[in-house]
Amino acid sequence: MVPVSISHDLKMLVPELTLSCIECDVLVQENTDALWTQIKGKTDEIAASLKVEAICRIPEIAASRQAYKVCGKDPARYRLSAEALLRRVVQGKGLYRINNVVDLLNLVSVSSGFSIGGYDAGKISGSAVFGIGKKDEPYEGIGRGVLNIESLPVFRDEKGAFGTPTSDSVRTSVTKETGRFLMVIIDYGSSEKLEEATTLAVSLLRKYANAGNIELKIIQ
Repeated sequence: MVPVSISHDLKMLVPELTLSCIECDVLVQENTDALWTQIKGKTDEIAASLKVEAICRIPEIAASRQAYKVCGKDPARYRLSAEALLRRVVQGKGLYRINNVVDLLNLVSVSSGFSIGGYDAGKISGSAVFGIGKKDEPYEGIGRGVLNIESLPVFRDEKGAFGTPTSDSVRTSVTKETGRFLMVIIDYGSSEKLEEATTLAVSLLRKYANAGNIELKIIQ
């Protein structure tokens, strides 16, 4: 498994921060109808029961927003991926359809309220450290272009920043060539849901991405 750790400066600001890491072999496919049937069922359920103004009060979302604030980033301007996805669902826009691995990750995110990083493990150089973004640090987000990651929580490897809870990067993105996948569920508030979210993620990876050689690790 890719070695993952939390930087001292980030841990000092967010002492309850916990990462649930799942690494496994996957088969990436563009279309999985059975998965999308499950996604539609869940998103319809969420849209019928949740209001936009209530999203920020979900405990996992609230803890994430507070973490952004203590790091010096405005969570309303640099919205967390879980919050952004839930807003899409509640507004009737549905989830993006990318590939089976990314789609099931998004299903776990809206089901749990956690922002989740998904990376091609083969594109990560050396170990990964979850820290805080620096001024003018280069970063290209998927579908967002150049992103200002100063004061954002950010994953770095030997080549630099490759993931944030606002937007994953182009450099480590999951494509049809991805064979080894790293998923990191980010819990900023010591939530009781983390184990449940991890179990759901592993189940979906096995069911819809032929996951094998699964490794799990909790980082605190």
